[in-house]
Amino acid sequence: MSTPTRVIGFIAALAAIFGITLGAGRLFGPVEATPASAGHDAHASTEPTEPADSAGADHSAHLPGGLQVSQDGYTLRLNHSELAAGPKTPLDFVVEGPEGKPVTAYTPQHEKELHLIAVRRDFSGFQHVHPTRAADGTWSTTLALTPGTWRVFADIAPQGAQPLTLGADVSVAGAYAPAGAPAEDVRTATVDGYTVTLKGDLAPGADSALTLSVSRSGKPVTDLDPYLGAYGHLVALRTGDLAYLHVHPEGHPGDGTTQPGPDITFGAAVPSAGTYRLFLDFQHEGVVRTAAFTVTAGGTNGHQH
Repeated sequence: MSTPTRVIGFIAALAAIFGITLGAGRLFGPVEATPASAGHDAHASTEPTEPADSAGADHSAHLPGGLQVSQDGYTLRLNHSELAAGPKTPLDFVVEGPEGKPVTAYTPQHEKELHLIAVRRDFSGFQHVHPTRAADGTWSTTLALTPGTWRVFADIAPQGAQPLTLGADVSVAGAYAPAGAPAEDVRTATVDGYTVTLKGDLAPGADSALTLSVSRSGKPVTDLDPYLGAYGHLVALRTGDLAYLHVHPEGHPGDGTTQPGPDITFGAAVPSAGTYRLFLDFQHEGVVRTAAFTVTAGGTNGHQH
């Protein structure tokens, strides 16, 4: 074979290889990550995401809430990661901003600058409280803690930033007997003489409607109290990793259409198939109560209603 012929053949081979590479690029990339849906006034941003930096870009925006202690430059920093058991155990913490200083300015969400959720990792304990912030940015509250590992979630909207949820574990000393979440769906809960039933299903990656109905002594409760600007608050936690969703009901008190019970309808979007533990806070006659449920998304335990 002559030299010109070999050169032409070599160039043709390179072009073929390069063409295949371009084709593979169109087939396999670029891959655009789809942000997980989030509750609590859409914690996941709907803005287009920036291309990832190969030297360590922050992919946290694509994760469900509460899985990370740091996100978007904000960090939940507990003063103590080991606490004592007791009915009023002090908890102090700060949220540090991108400049490494405690955040002192927040945009209120549902009438509060910060919602703190504390849940024992086996789901045997749950609390929704609202700490007090000092001028220096330190938050303080008390929790009723039993021995075991607890996860605390700070649900916030720092001023000028997107809402987000940060999470951190705390260890509580003492004899510990793990309980575990129910293996089957639990759609009826009783608390202090109230019965709450849940209808609807969770569909992975899609918006789902859940309706919770409150009754007492067999009669529908039609005069629920407004609580933090709503007739109910719902927190969903994925078993296994405690991925967090904080969703709120459709409508709000005083809008002319939303009734104060017995039904409270929520829109929720879960990021994956799996089992979720749901906690409903509702207020009646001046007392806040919590009802707990278990719902399987995309599994055989689901129910059609």
